[in-house]
Amino acid sequence: MKILPVGASLAAAFALVVTGCAANETPTTPAGQGNGQQQGQTGEQLQGQIQGTGASSMQAAQEAWIAKYREQQPGVTVNYAPEGSGAGRTAFINGGAAFAGSDRALKDDEMGAGKFAKCTPESNAMNLPVYVSPIAVVYNVEGVDELKLDAATLAAIFKGEIKNWNDPKIAALNEGVTFPDQAITPVHRSDNSGTTENFTDTLEKAAGDAWGEKASGDWPAAFGGEAAKGTSGVVAAVRNGNGTIGYADESQTKGMNTVQYAREAGGEFVGPTAEAAAQVVAASPKVDGRADNDHALNLDRTAAGYPFVLVAYAIVCEDYQDETEANLVKDYIGYITSEEGQKHAEEAAGSAPLASDLAAKVKTSVDSIK
Repeated sequence: MKILPVGASLAAAFALVVTGCAANETPTTPAGQGNGQQQGQTGEQLQGQIQGTGASSMQAAQEAWIAKYREQQPGVTVNYAPEGSGAGRTAFINGGAAFAGSDRALKDDEMGAGKFAKCTPESNAMNLPVYVSPIAVVYNVEGVDELKLDAATLAAIFKGEIKNWNDPKIAALNEGVTFPDQAITPVHRSDNSGTTENFTDTLEKAAGDAWGEKASGDWPAAFGGEAAKGTSGVVAAVRNGNGTIGYADESQTKGMNTVQYAREAGGEFVGPTAEAAAQVVAASPKVDGRADNDHALNLDRTAAGYPFVLVAYAIVCEDYQDETEANLVKDYIGYITSEEGQKHAEEAAGSAPLASDLAAKVKTSVDSIK
C-alpha cells in the first residue's frame, strides 16, 4: 500500500454533511459536532474526509448513518452525493469518490485489478451489500385508494400499451373499484439508475414477453412516458401529477398510494414491505465466480415475497492507494453494515436489515480493506 502524508487540514475536526449535488435532489445542511466520546469501528478516533457518490434510493439511510456516525467520529467528514447509481460507479472508477453507492453490483466486465483510480494497481473492487429495500410502484389517481396489478398489466402500462385508467384489463383486477376515463402518465427515471435496472429486471423475469426488454439502468426510449431525475424527481412528478404512476425506493414514498402486486391474475397480492423484500434477498445466491470477499447477489425474482426489491451496494477498493482514506472507508462502511447501523437505516428509511449470515460475511470483507 502506498502511504501518502496527511495534510494539516485533515487534522481539524469536521462536521458531518450529506451533500446532494444533483438537480432535483435536496441537499442536507451540515450537522453539528458529535460528543466524540464513542470510538469508531476501528477502535480509534480518526481525522479526515471521504466522498461517496451514488444511489439516490438510499439517501434517507445515508443521512441517518452520517448523523449517527459523527457521534462516534466527530473528526471525520463523510459527504454523500445522491446523484444516481450510474454516476456513483463512474465517480468511483475515475477517482471522484472513495466509495460508490449503487443499486446494482459491478458486472463481471466492470471488475478487475487496475480499473479503479483510488485503488492500488493490484487491487480489485468489492461489492458489499449495505441496504435492502422494496421498490414501490406509486400512483396518483383521483378517487382510487387501492390498486392491484399483475406483471403483464404493469408491463403494458409502463410500455404505453394500456393508455387509460378505465381499461378493462385494470378493471378486471380491481373488482368494485371505479376508475376515471383518464389518460395514464407513466413516470420513469431520466438518469442511469439502479432502481430502474431492478425494476426492469423484475418485469423481464416476471412478465416475460409482455415486457420483452432486457434489464437496464436506462429506460427504453421507445416506451415513452414522463422522465424525471433521481428518486426525488420521480416521487415529485407522481405526487404532483394527475393520472400518474411511477416507481421509487419505498423509503421516499411515505403518504403515497402504492400498488399491490401479484405475478399473475389470481395470485396473492403483496405490497412493498421490507419483510417481503427481505424474503427475496434471503433466497438469492451470490453471483457465480466472484471472490470470497465480494458479495454481489443474483436476485431471485421468482422467490416468495415482493420481487421489486433492490440491494444497494457500497463499492470499495480491496486496497486503497491512500492509507488514511482506506481507514476512513473501512470505519464508515464497517459502521453502516453493523447491527447498529442497519438498525438506524431501518428506523430512518424502513429498509430491511442485512440477514445475520450475510452481515457476518460482509464484516469479514470490510475488515480486509487496506
